[in-house]
Amino acid sequence: METTLHRQLKEIYAPDELDREVRVDGFRIDGIAGNQLIEIQYGSLGAIRDKIRKLVKKHEVHIVKPLAARKYLITRTTKNGKVASSRYSPKRESFLDFFLDFVHFVNVFPHPNLTIELLLTEQEEHRIQKKQKRWRGKNHKVVDRKLVSLGESRELQTAEDLAAFLPKPLTKKRSKVEFTTADLTREADIPRWLAQKMAYCLRKTNVITTTGKQGNSLVYELKRPKRGRKRAA
Repeated sequence: METTLHRQLKEIYAPDELDREVRVDGFRIDGIAGNQLIEIQYGSLGAIRDKIRKLVKKHEVHIVKPLAARKYLITRTTKNGKVASSRYSPKRESFLDFFLDFVHFVNVFPHPNLTIELLLTEQEEHRIQKKQKRWRGKNHKVVDRKLVSLGESRELQTAEDLAAFLPKPLTKKRSKVEFTTADLTREADIPRWLAQKMAYCLRKTNVITTTGKQGNSLVYELKRPKRGRKRAA
């Protein structure tokens, strides 16, 4: 079932109603804007991996990946019942949370016809309580998400755009800087498990390369573009 958030973003990125929910090469597309096919993907990028891999062969594709920088949780007793609770979620997503999902998309990006836009948003998440509380698992069901406001966005088109996520101390020019995920954890101020996913994505997209091991940890280095020789005057 389509969420309100998904519909709102389609209206923003494809203002003309006739350009929304169209079929291209046998696939349903969220929208068209100029020469670009628009895909709004709140869920896993892995779910549209094969679809995008085929579409970029002939078309320019722009994926919008909304991230919840702030989320207001509204829980009701029933779908149209009274509000049982409302509060802000303590979890705030940042651009780096993209790598949690990107691990399932590294064999598609980068591509000359593909752009991924990371979009920070403020959202409302509407929930209903489950009749039987579980000892494990969630005691609610998400029934809708709504866009409250748009925040900062970031477009990714090349491997260099991914390299920009690395903290500056790990990308110093004119010097060889080797690092492990422990270093990435410290410099980026992120959990180790997220640093490991980030390193995996950057390695698979040829942004960084392995240079050896430090104990049980892989050692990485930024993969710098090769420079051609200067021609004689």
